[in-house]
Amino acid sequence: MRTYHCFWLLFWAGQPHQSFLTPLSKRTSGFPEKEKVLVLSGNSRRDLHRSKRSWMWNQFFLLEEYTGTDYQYVGKLHSDQDKGDGSLKYILSGDGAGDLFIINENTGDIQATKRLDREEKPVYILRAQAINRRTGRPVEPESEFIIKIHDINDNEPMFTKDVYNASIPEMSDVGTFVVQVTATDADDPTYGNSAKVVYSILQGQPYFSVESETGIIKTALLNMDRENREQYQVVIQAKDMGGQMGGLSGTTTVNITLTDVNDNPPRFPQSTYQFRAPESTPPDSPVGRIKANDADVDENAEIEYSITEGDGYGMFGITTDKDTQEGIITVKKALDFENKNLYILKVEATNTHVDPRFLYLGPFKDSATVRIQVEDVDEPPVFSRPAYIMEVKEDVPINSVIGTVTAQDPDAAKNPVKYSVDRHTDMDRVFNINSGNGSIFTSKPLDRETLLWHNITVIAAEINNPKQSSRVPVFIKVLDVNDNAPEFAMFYETFVCENAKAEQLIQTLSAVDKDDSYNGHQFSFSLAPEAASSSNFTLQDNRDNTAGIFTRKTRYNRHEMSTYFLPVVISDNDYPIQSSTETVTIRVCACDHRGKMLSCNAEALVHPTGLSTGALIAILLCIIILLVTVVLFAALRRQRKKEPLIISKEDIRDNIVSYNDEGGGEEDTQAFDIGTLRNPEAIDDNKLRRDIVPETLFMPRRTATARDNTDVRDFINQRLKENDTDPTAPPYDSLATYAYEGNGSVAESLSSLESVTTDGDQDYDYLSDWGPRFKKLADMYGAMDSDKDS
Repeated sequence: MRTYHCFWLLFWAGQPHQSFLTPLSKRTSGFPEKEKVLVLSGNSRRDLHRSKRSWMWNQFFLLEEYTGTDYQYVGKLHSDQDKGDGSLKYILSGDGAGDLFIINENTGDIQATKRLDREEKPVYILRAQAINRRTGRPVEPESEFIIKIHDINDNEPMFTKDVYNASIPEMSDVGTFVVQVTATDADDPTYGNSAKVVYSILQGQPYFSVESETGIIKTALLNMDRENREQYQVVIQAKDMGGQMGGLSGTTTVNITLTDVNDNPPRFPQSTYQFRAPESTPPDSPVGRIKANDADVDENAEIEYSITEGDGYGMFGITTDKDTQEGIITVKKALDFENKNLYILKVEATNTHVDPRFLYLGPFKDSATVRIQVEDVDEPPVFSRPAYIMEVKEDVPINSVIGTVTAQDPDAAKNPVKYSVDRHTDMDRVFNINSGNGSIFTSKPLDRETLLWHNITVIAAEINNPKQSSRVPVFIKVLDVNDNAPEFAMFYETFVCENAKAEQLIQTLSAVDKDDSYNGHQFSFSLAPEAASSSNFTLQDNRDNTAGIFTRKTRYNRHEMSTYFLPVVISDNDYPIQSSTETVTIRVCACDHRGKMLSCNAEALVHPTGLSTGALIAILLCIIILLVTVVLFAALRRQRKKEPLIISKEDIRDNIVSYNDEGGGEEDTQAFDIGTLRNPEAIDDNKLRRDIVPETLFMPRRTATARDNTDVRDFINQRLKENDTDPTAPPYDSLATYAYEGNGSVAESLSSLESVTTDGDQDYDYLSDWGPRFKKLADMYGAMDSDKDS
């Protein structure tokens, strides 16, 4: 049963009177039932007294969510100045006054017009006053009071999230924290248990549990395995009123995922794998793939493969494909079916990230046997060496054998092999090879000084299958023999002074040899026999591959002999001994007392042959001046002033210019008659063409006259048909141009060429009306008309 409380509120007006605040006795059910009266005396200054013990009321209470059809009664305002004659008027102001709360201005009763919600606004502050209805002046001072909204349990608990997501590692211990959920209740936590929330689990047992007061979810089952079940959905309920019957509740969903831990070792799905590999498989090529399965995921499923034992331990290798976690078996060395055709390997798969907590579950690795069968293929011949190095002396005769290469077919068939030289490596065809036994021989003379090394490639191919071939490099070194005589290191041309003394050194000689010497070159110098006795100079061998030329007499006269030629013989000490005769040119020159050359008969020794720099510059300037003169002369000839086509502005005349006219001359008016083309009716059919000589004379054929309203298309088609059937037409393609404008045109022909066939005069006075741009044209044709009239 809903109860109401009614109060009388007496206001102090400032004059001698008493104010009381009294609750209505019939509406105080559920509140103190004693009558509350406050007697106040203002101007008489008497002490305040109360007639009965009571409370001081300055607030009203109102329940939220009122569901009645009438207005909800709040309380009553009353002044002791109110005599009941209607002279006073009660007014209300403040929160919701006039809209949410109304007051009876005669009785002072306060009522609520709408349903109130404490969660929206729990307290309303209002002000009340009594005024004289006739004067409008207040009889009581304005008093403030509040209306508090009493809470009822009308809000269910709400979780902060509609869905929670959490994760925990699999195999966790019981009581492991998962996540904490939180629900809030909008009701008043200070009034009853409306906002006291208790948590419970509706779905998710026996795997998880929740603490009733904190909302903390924990694991409740031991060793939950992700490989068996990964996702769990838990429903948590939050209920107010402390969980008692009649409380409101709300729910939320918690999605719990078990994360992976490395609790599963890798396992091969089969114990034995078999693969086949051709013996021609190159190294580092894959042979096959194997994979061990691991129930874990991500890094816990990463596997490392290795070959632990087997007869193919050094022949094969295995790597891990990081994307697929497969083991890729590859060839490390070349396979040979004839040597070994079966390999057995033991492959082991091991987890790279092992969790020590689960070592008790067993070793985290597994092994399998791999059998690799080598298949026979038709292989190319194989040389006995990867490369050959041969030596040959440069003086060997042609067709001399310098070495042999050997290749065999590695297959069981042992097919015969033929040899050849790759001519791209021996463009000069210096060497050749015996196609049957592989012996290499020379086909041209060799010269070590020209080319020391010859690098050629020999090809060996099966006779039955030439596509099966292989190559091998052959490096041929040409050995030196003493076949070159020593010679001067440079051209020697020296001089001797006229006042030279005897035994004076005038030149030091040195020599070089193109041949190679293992112990170093040893040259000997001497004068030629014909110059040894009669020479004016002597030669001294220094025994260090140099020699000096010395004067034999005291003075030389350049007028008697200006140049001496001294032959020198140079020999080496190799076998066979090679020697050569070189000539030293010695000029006699005039020198000062210090031996410095002043002049010689051969000026080239002092001044270089040729013109001086000044002479060259003078010649160059003359050439430039000549070129400039020629260019200016040519430019002046081109600048000759041509006579203008119109000398005077008054000299205006018509000009007809003909280009490429190959007609019959001035008398030929039928080869190209524009007038006839413009006026087809004026064609004279009895005239023959003069521009060609017909082989046979045909009678001219009468051409049908075009009708006055003939269309251009019909006219052209008619003329085309006539030309196709004309026996006098030339026997080659010709171009016929028709510009027929018909006879029905009001403007007739617009071409100025037709004026030659008409005798009518033109009136050009209208050109004067066309504006200043056509004034010159109007003057020209107007002058012509004036000349014609005169």
